[in-house]
Amino acid sequence: MSLRAYQQAATRAENPREMEYRLFGQVTRALMDASQAPVDDIATRIDALDWNRKVWSALATDCALPENQLPMQLRASIISLSLWVGRHSSAVMRKEEEFEPLIEINRMIMQGLSGRADAA
Repeated sequence: MSLRAYQQAATRAENPREMEYRLFGQVTRALMDASQAPVDDIATRIDALDWNRKVWSALATDCALPENQLPMQLRASIISLSLWVGRHSSAVMRKEEEFEPLIEINRMIMQGLSGRADAA
């Protein structure tokens, strides 16, 4: 079976929460790798930050839709986090801030998606 066929089969077998968890795992791993990349490896750093920002932007856009069924307070919190992620990512790109807060936020979201408050 080709990798593409495997990925399609895996995607069909996952529920939306599992897909979101997997996406956050992938983007968080990219952020972790970028945080360890040499300072002059700008492409790796910016690619990871941009991907993370796009994920958060998509979440905020979804939360702004009237048909979104999440509680209003949770939707507002996600939108606020998305705005913070955008600002913090820009500061990281300018080398004014570190990657770690972005990584930690994503880990906390992954904990919530896993349904375990004590997840590592």
